[in-house]
Amino acid sequence: MVDVVVTGLGLWTALGATTQATWSNLLAGESAIALRQPFLSLPPVPLALADKLPADPDSLLRAAVTAALADAGLNPPLADCGVVVGSSRSYLNRWEAMARGELALDHWLAALPASLSGQVAQWVGSQGPLLAPMAACATGLWALFQGFMLLQTGQCARVLVAAVDAPITPLTLAGFRRMGAMATDGCYPFDCDRNGLVLGEGAAAVVLETRGSNPGKAAYGQLLGFGLSNDAYHISSSRQDGTLTVAHQCLQRSGLHASDIDYIHTHGTGTRLNDTNEAYMIQQLFPQAAVSSSKGATGHTLGAAGLIGSVFSLLSLQQQRLPPSVGLRRPEFDLNFVRCNSRHTGPIDHVLCSSFGFGGQNVIVALGHAG
Repeated sequence: MVDVVVTGLGLWTALGATTQATWSNLLAGESAIALRQPFLSLPPVPLALADKLPADPDSLLRAAVTAALADAGLNPPLADCGVVVGSSRSYLNRWEAMARGELALDHWLAALPASLSGQVAQWVGSQGPLLAPMAACATGLWALFQGFMLLQTGQCARVLVAAVDAPITPLTLAGFRRMGAMATDGCYPFDCDRNGLVLGEGAAAVVLETRGSNPGKAAYGQLLGFGLSNDAYHISSSRQDGTLTVAHQCLQRSGLHASDIDYIHTHGTGTRLNDTNEAYMIQQLFPQAAVSSSKGATGHTLGAAGLIGSVFSLLSLQQQRLPPSVGLRRPEFDLNFVRCNSRHTGPIDHVLCSSFGFGGQNVIVALGHAG
């Protein structure tokens, strides 16, 4: 096993168009969620938009990728760089526009689901492996795992991993409303008054390298191991014990004990079922760990959420500061929640970041100091 570290970060979320802006606003307890009506045919709903109008994934992705490469001190072309780009919606906005006659049908080829990875490979001049995972809301961490494995198996010198979703489209809004999953007034993960998720736009990118291969750049942290599973249970619901199973896997494969975990960046969507299942897992294994969800601030960015959460987790390790659970007022669960205006005491050495997708697609990654 080789040591895989993160040397570059890039973010664009509704909280800010840069990594630092997003992180600073999150630490301050700010929220980007507001009541919006981007489509007159649909009623106003709480959303976390990156700008005044719904974004195209290309603009979000390019900004995050550019920032991550610059942060790592890398300049294209990077022929020996692998590329992994995950998205649960990809160019759904363009497909819907073509269906409505607002975009010419000859745009279909450039809007195929894997086209995002191809775009990034062209931007960075990559001639290495090219992957485009899709695993619902677990996509971002699946992408991180695939990048990790490319380095573990020696397929390339470094890997650019990115995830993006711009899910504010009529079909996505109508679908989540029909499911009864969308919140009516805001996103309150783990709160007694939570009533659903809030969709948000965002992109994240990280540069993965083996330890020592980029001596001029200090690493943010090391990927210690992953747990990955599929409940094979239901089209949208998950098993209560699915998250517990994948947490055990992650600990075993990372060489960690449950007592080693100082902080968990949760999936924490604000839905009844997801938060209950995740809280059960934490109560069983990690009652001592600090816990927070960032979706009350950024909204749920679907396939990008896991990688965005990983960036927050890496910044927590580097800066020894934990992001609060924005929107949490009356916790339903007895967990060690990070609250707004609170300070965590004690070192932060090992953290987990979790993502759980429709149908019980579960991923947890363990992160630690780069050494």
